[in-house]
Amino acid sequence: MPGRGTKEREMNGRRLDYLGLVAFVTIADQGSFQRAADMLFLSQAALSRRLRKIEDDLGAPLLIRSSRELSLTAAGQDLLPEARQLLKELHDIYDAARMRGRRVKQQMAFACLPSIASAGVSRVLSDFAARRSEVMFRMLDIPAGSIGEKVRSGEAEFGVTIVTAEIPDMRVRPLIEEEYVLVVPSGHDLAGRAAAERRDLEGMPFARINTQSRNRRLIEDTLGQYGERIEWQFEVQSPVSALNIVAAGRALTILPRSALSMAPPGVTALGFRDVRMGRTLGIVTRRGVTLSEPASALLADIEDWFRDFAQTLAHARSAPRPPIVG
Repeated sequence: MPGRGTKEREMNGRRLDYLGLVAFVTIADQGSFQRAADMLFLSQAALSRRLRKIEDDLGAPLLIRSSRELSLTAAGQDLLPEARQLLKELHDIYDAARMRGRRVKQQMAFACLPSIASAGVSRVLSDFAARRSEVMFRMLDIPAGSIGEKVRSGEAEFGVTIVTAEIPDMRVRPLIEEEYVLVVPSGHDLAGRAAAERRDLEGMPFARINTQSRNRRLIEDTLGQYGERIEWQFEVQSPVSALNIVAAGRALTILPRSALSMAPPGVTALGFRDVRMGRTLGIVTRRGVTLSEPASALLADIEDWFRDFAQTLAHARSAPRPPIVG
């Protein structure tokens, strides 16, 4: 009777007979060639050939078959627990690989402006993910200057961003126009006005976003000469930081209206009367690349949200007084 070391050497020298092991374990578990053949959807002759092949490979019979009963030989008794464990390990490895494959196929990433993510896209994603639990989603909430590169490289399937002429190699679809607003502490002299003018900002302390921000360049271009008369006391990395400084009463800031969704209590927002200050928001995708099914479905939900958001912006512009946050 071959021992365990003999069987390991035998198997290491030959290709593992998976089908033979399955046949042997199934026959042993069922206690019958007929039941084992039925379970494996084989004829008894085919099942016998599989058993005979593994017995030939191991050089020892594994089963004793008589007209009345079926029993294991000593070699079969020795092999059975190891064969069961080996088949279990193989099934576990296969299942794990299959699940990894499913996860890879069902991963989906997109990029989005932080202000728009906070204003509503995060909720859209959450609602969509609740219906699509088989998909792993990645939302890259990053500045506009980085979104084009993420889409271009394929790391993100699409981007929700500021639409400009700076991304000519991408497919661009404008969606809405969003205004910029002046954000002041709720107790500030300007807080009670319906709108502000650029000249009102002269000599006021301001917080602005860092020099790499597309928002900052747009604001400074629109302010023109008035921007030179503003006291730029703070420079920060994110709208949240600027809003916190305003809420503390230390400065004013200018931000897109969607950024108010991140505002703490104690700030007031008002539009400009003497100039149009705004940005075009839209979707960017790679030319010639079809979106995956989850990305296409999620994008449709985001576009629906943008239609509602456009109505919210229109209502805010027509309100007799600026909204007070907090």
